[in-house]
Amino acid sequence: MIGFDNEKYLHIQSEHIKERIAQFGNKLYLELGGKLFDDYHASRVLPGFQPDSKLQMFQQLRDTLEIIIVISAKDIERNKIRNDLGITYDEDVLRLRSEFQNRGFLVGGVVITHYNGQASADDYRNRLERLGIRAYYHYTIEGYPNNVALIDSEDGFGRNDYVETTRPLVIVTAPGPGSGKMAVCLSQLYNEHKRGIEAGYAKFETFPVWSLPLKHPINIAYEAATADIQDVNMIDPFHLDAYGEIAINYNRDIEIFPVLNALFEGISGESPYKSPTDMGVNMIGFCISDDEACREAAKQEIVRRYYTALNKMAMGLQSESEVNKIALLFKQAKINTDHRRCTTAAKARREQEGGVFSSAIELQDGTIITASSSVLLGTCASLLLNATKYLAGIDHKVKLISQELIEPIQKTKTVYLGGNNPRLHTDEVLVALSVLSQHDENCRRALEQLPRLRGCQAHSTVMLGEVDQKIFSKLGVGITWDPVKKK
Repeated sequence: MIGFDNEKYLHIQSEHIKERIAQFGNKLYLELGGKLFDDYHASRVLPGFQPDSKLQMFQQLRDTLEIIIVISAKDIERNKIRNDLGITYDEDVLRLRSEFQNRGFLVGGVVITHYNGQASADDYRNRLERLGIRAYYHYTIEGYPNNVALIDSEDGFGRNDYVETTRPLVIVTAPGPGSGKMAVCLSQLYNEHKRGIEAGYAKFETFPVWSLPLKHPINIAYEAATADIQDVNMIDPFHLDAYGEIAINYNRDIEIFPVLNALFEGISGESPYKSPTDMGVNMIGFCISDDEACREAAKQEIVRRYYTALNKMAMGLQSESEVNKIALLFKQAKINTDHRRCTTAAKARREQEGGVFSSAIELQDGTIITASSSVLLGTCASLLLNATKYLAGIDHKVKLISQELIEPIQKTKTVYLGGNNPRLHTDEVLVALSVLSQHDENCRRALEQLPRLRGCQAHSTVMLGEVDQKIFSKLGVGITWDPVKKK
């Protein structure tokens, strides 16, 4: 079900950015919160929003913009990992630069923030420069962000390397939060002002959606997505005081706004904004075409985030505070894990099978398909076969992959490759189907149903391995799983 008008968003968001550029004398530093592409959170809570919608929108402004990528020296030093991609932040900077350039964008350089003489940051800068990438240091400023007198001086922002930019719109982005994007923007404003160049700052923050109610499921889903850093949505008191209108923002922007105001006044003599909401450029709330569809999608996302937090805690990667935070959000959204139909179906199937690991998927028409693991197939591999058979109109009793074909694959996995689990995973099942489809009509028809799984919701009563996670991600299936390890 579509709930978001993507074309409308591309148009009105780009126009709004053009207006903001003109407001500041044709030079704007735009801090980009969230992902510029691969924004799967937004596409999940706003059905119809494309994961690369922001990128599409900026394509319309491509000739007027350049991009600065920011990375913290602290993240370089500790080899911080981007969890959704499984790569370090320093590698992701190179990936982002390549992605941007392949799409025709100008990347002006990389800023290494929170620099305090770290050898790992020096090594990384040397690596960038060997690759022909301009690199800059922005230094740690004692007392940031509250020591305004020091920040707004030659010993503060004035000490930072000045990033030379040539275009009216400068997008400042990073691999993840806490990289120092805002400080880079403000430092650039300080150094531009020193050179007699008028420039402004704005923030491109998709969530929370300022124009939706505080307890709208979309805004609650944002809190669930940021439960690890304990973001809290709030009514913007500065906006309410200035305009008498309710707008939604989050705690960190609201807390920092008085400091930002003082910095703006120190840099240019006055602040252009009356509230943190004023700083944002976000028209996404005006492009929702079906509020009910988006509410339901957001509720699904809250449950999905809960299971993600449970599994991180089970693996020792997160404390229980994140789980507890999302459990409280359940109450605000008036839901629990049973709201996710595939979850209850998977657990019911496991109960029926006497505790055998099971899974379930809710198809686009609302049909629930279930499966259990066997001596031949893992539960998720079995689920893929059952779902594609149903969609292709193939009788459930038909065996797409015979036992005679599966057993030699199992022997290779265990005897020749030394594996412990003989059951076929999702990728192995898909390869087998692909081979058989050359001569088997049912296998061919089943494979052709894979695109129809995109946007479906699924659940497993056992932890998924990395391979199965990646397969469902590539198929566009939103899958969750219980924090139960395979025996």
